[in-house]
Amino acid sequence: MSELSIRLHWQRSAPDLKPGKFSNAHVVQFGDRHSLPVDAAPDWGGDASNTNPEQALASALSSCHMMTFLALAAKAGWPVASYEDHAVAHLGKNPRGQMSVTRIDLHPVVRFDTGFTVDAQKLAEMQDRAHRYCFVANSLADSVEITIL
Repeated sequence: MSELSIRLHWQRSAPDLKPGKFSNAHVVQFGDRHSLPVDAAPDWGGDASNTNPEQALASALSSCHMMTFLALAAKAGWPVASYEDHAVAHLGKNPRGQMSVTRIDLHPVVRFDTGFTVDAQKLAEMQDRAHRYCFVANSLADSVEITIL
């Protein structure tokens, strides 16, 4: 099976590592060319201009769902012209009372080539199949509710 990796780098900028007195800002490197500034979510003191892990999780799910949907649509002969999503990660307490991402909502909008239509029921069925086959969704299946709106 595949092994997929990232590199993460954090450097303390404060004189000491004291609770509430240090920055969580760090860099995540994907491959040799792409680096992403990451921080805690703004509610937890992070810089809102940086990505946070919860957004990255929503992004991973949204991307995986889209790629799975596109693969299924291609096999079905559906001429998808564009695909957009607005994924929202919701924080809350899990059944053990721990803070976690408890739900991720996906809001995919699929557009097809001019002249091609598919009814809402068939589109919903294809979205459901994409969800069932998405690697990331399957990884989260037991702990995060995923809603496709």
